[in-house]
Amino acid sequence: MGGSEDLLPTGEKVRKALCWLSESLKSSPGKGRQQALREAELRFDLSPAECRFLDDHFGEGCGAAADAAS
Repeated sequence: MGGSEDLLPTGEKVRKALCWLSESLKSSPGKGRQQALREAELRFDLSPAECRFLDDHFGEGCGAAADAAS
């Protein structure tokens, strides 16, 4: 089953982690995305499934860089 429902985080911890991640990357542009993701995963005590969600949807391979490579 695919679709937009796969893109929506389901937990409050994930929502908070995404907000923190966004702010962290804005305020520290030199910080690598993977480093910020790992910090968010620890800071918000995310489960392995929640960590996978962040990695899959917000990791280094996602976004404009991935679009340009294809």
